[in-house]
Amino acid sequence: MGTILTNAPAEPAGTVAYATADGLLGSVWLLVAIPLVSAAILLLLGRRADRWGHWLGVAAIGAAFVLGLTYFFQLRGLENKSVELSLWDFITVGDLRVDFGLLFDPLAAVFVLLITGVGFLIHLYAVEYMAHDAGRRRFFGYFNLFVAAMLLLVLGNNYVMLYFGWEGVGLASYLLISFWYERPSAATAGKKAFLMNRVGDAGLAIGIFIMFATLGTTQYDEVFNGVGSLTATTVLVLGLLLLLGATGKSGQFPLQAWLPDAMEGPTPVSALIHAATMVTAGVYLIARSNPIFSANSTLQLVVVSVGALTLLIGCVIGAAKDDIKRVLAWSTVSQIGYMFLGVGLGGAAYALAIVHLLAHGFFKANMFLGAGSVMHGMNDQVDIRRFGGLSKYMKVTWITFMMGWLAIIGMFPFSGFFSKEPIIVAAFERDDWTAWLFGMAALLGAGLTAFYMTRLFVLTFHGPKRWTEDIEHPHESPKLMTIPLVLLAAGSVGAGFLLATSVPDWLEATAGLGGQEEGHHAVLSHTVITVLSLLVTVVGAGLAWFLFRGGTATEPQPAGVLVTAARRNLYTDAFNEAVFEKPGIFLTRALVYLDNRGVDGLVNGLAAAVGGGSGRLRRLQTGFVRSYATSILTGALLVVAAFLAVEAGWLA
Repeated sequence: MGTILTNAPAEPAGTVAYATADGLLGSVWLLVAIPLVSAAILLLLGRRADRWGHWLGVAAIGAAFVLGLTYFFQLRGLENKSVELSLWDFITVGDLRVDFGLLFDPLAAVFVLLITGVGFLIHLYAVEYMAHDAGRRRFFGYFNLFVAAMLLLVLGNNYVMLYFGWEGVGLASYLLISFWYERPSAATAGKKAFLMNRVGDAGLAIGIFIMFATLGTTQYDEVFNGVGSLTATTVLVLGLLLLLGATGKSGQFPLQAWLPDAMEGPTPVSALIHAATMVTAGVYLIARSNPIFSANSTLQLVVVSVGALTLLIGCVIGAAKDDIKRVLAWSTVSQIGYMFLGVGLGGAAYALAIVHLLAHGFFKANMFLGAGSVMHGMNDQVDIRRFGGLSKYMKVTWITFMMGWLAIIGMFPFSGFFSKEPIIVAAFERDDWTAWLFGMAALLGAGLTAFYMTRLFVLTFHGPKRWTEDIEHPHESPKLMTIPLVLLAAGSVGAGFLLATSVPDWLEATAGLGGQEEGHHAVLSHTVITVLSLLVTVVGAGLAWFLFRGGTATEPQPAGVLVTAARRNLYTDAFNEAVFEKPGIFLTRALVYLDNRGVDGLVNGLAAAVGGGSGRLRRLQTGFVRSYATSILTGALLVVAAFLAVEAGWLA
């Protein structure tokens, strides 16, 4: 099937030794193949698979999770914690050689477990959620394709394989976001996500070209070993291009606008994108490329700045939204910002970002599926201003959503406290004045997160009823939807502590990730930062509870400058329209006019001239001999006149 490459302890760092492809880890390719084959069956069989197709989709991801868990324990038994499987030559052109190969190491392993584990629960939930949709079989085909592409992304052993999965994720996200394409809003959201991601994807592609042009390879180990031979400028440019790709996939500034609009897809799509797959891809790319980002301090500063700015943007906008799914979407933008902040800080903070990513997968999937449960019981209502009092009618959803809420705001002892608070501490440990800048940004983000997520929780489940007339009796969701909620809620409670105490050491086997690092002393002590973090969380949550415990107006009210700007996404959409969309439309129309009147006009004009001229000449063909004789005589006289003129010198 292929060749397993395992890092040999006797070799220098970055080199590989070949071994035969025996053992269970030689079948790692099944992780990608199983959901991919399932997707092909569901999409190719068509309506013949309608009755059972959804269960095939669930079983495929369940099988992938069991295999992933088995491979994880197998990997723990290896001394070097890394297995590379080369399947076949994918590209061989001149000096360019790219293997179709997979890398299963500690970083890939934790992503595999997140994608397949949380993904399985979301698939199970979707069986009931999509039960009355005529396209359920097609939906699960796209769902499986999405998971297969994400698994290829994290398992590829080179940047071309990563890019292959990267584009597969982009395609699947377009199909899922615009799944209800008969709705103009869903079709538009799918196109917006696809096009904005193309901007980031172009940056990643150019970065891969630069790797080959400067290092002659796209293999991870060879690229990382060659970073030291590159100039600082080359490293900076390469890192910025990779960062551009990461911001596109993870919805970070300046390419964050597509992510909230992606809520137009079915709720399980939102949960999968935000918790376990697409938006985590950018964090994975930077973590995997840590030797590149760690080689340039300016590059790290840019990543940290993007993360800090984005986490604040997400908090401010999320506080002004009234759509339950859009509030959660902006919270994802903000929480991914914390992860970018972590990977930008470098060193041991890489592992802290991965811990938060994994913990976030539990509580964000929990809350998105909880939002879907609320919508299920409220006739697809999404406006939190028209909820209220649902804790009495949806007990399981209320309790499980509460676990996710307490986790995301970082309340002790829930998972968010153990995953987010260390990133805040690491931000305060920078060795210059930026420690205050980024540390305070992270601290402010914690307070704002507590405020707007408490607002969401209180307006949805507490206070007076504000339902519309078409909703008489809200009801709890079926068990097939609530069981995943309970399991994810358990992860929201306990996963953070377990991950924070195990993942950093586990990732230490991946170069540059995890472990202990001799760092700078924080400008504030760890205890002080922890107390401040909990204090701002309690103040933010308490303020929101006080303001919204009695409900809120069901219609938009006049607001100040900041709230108005937040409602309009801080005018980022208006900026994109003014700077990119409208000039693009003008340029397109100008090119269409040039094509119609210039290129087509010239061709059509020439054809018209030939046609018109031939039509006029055709009139001379009368069929009368006397007409032809007159024409011949006239021509002969003209020829004679011309000769006489030449002889007389008139035409000299």
